[in-house]
Amino acid sequence: MLEATTFSGFGRDATAWVTGLAADNSKAYFDRTRSKYEASIRDPLNALLHELAGEFGGQVKLFRQNRDIRFSKNKSPYKLNTYGIIFDRPKTPTGLYVSISAQGLYAGTGYYQMARDQLDRYRAAVGDEKNGKRLERIVADVTADGLDVVGEKLKTVPRGYARDHARADLLAHKDLIAGAMLPAGRALADRRAYDFAAKTWRAAEPLVKWLDSRVGKSTIPAQERSRR
Repeated sequence: MLEATTFSGFGRDATAWVTGLAADNSKAYFDRTRSKYEASIRDPLNALLHELAGEFGGQVKLFRQNRDIRFSKNKSPYKLNTYGIIFDRPKTPTGLYVSISAQGLYAGTGYYQMARDQLDRYRAAVGDEKNGKRLERIVADVTADGLDVVGEKLKTVPRGYARDHARADLLAHKDLIAGAMLPAGRALADRRAYDFAAKTWRAAEPLVKWLDSRVGKSTIPAQERSRR
């Protein structure tokens, strides 16, 4: 288990290490540069998440760098980003996500891979005139604050809704995530990365509150949620 320490920034070699991994995605490269990965990326990300969990509540999970290649045509052994989440937060099922890559630091939150029962409630709320218009205003406000609202979508509106529905784009969502990217640069090497993640999550709170109150957590067992 990694020790939680105070976050002071990512190492200067962080994005260069990821760029090197993209050029040579091999066990030989990873083993040769493991100490650089741990000192510049893994350990700072662990510290960042634990410190943010102290502010926002919840537990920390840092994901392994290895990819699961058992059922993938892409046999590259390592991910090109390192990421973790804060989960099991008080009063909300919503996790808080952070990822560092060659592009920079991404922070986001929202409802990812909604289960069937969540999608039913989400679509009913979006289709409702009052709740749907409220979500439209929230998305506009969050976007104006500099966040991107994204998520996997159907190619068209779900069955039972008119193709020309006023909120067709929102109805097509299967995920609804708000986040932003701090570009690679000097800000990653100091406390500005912490401030960025915290500011991003606070800016996304109206969207999360809408989702929590209209959608909420799934009651379907995890092993039965594969089909959406």
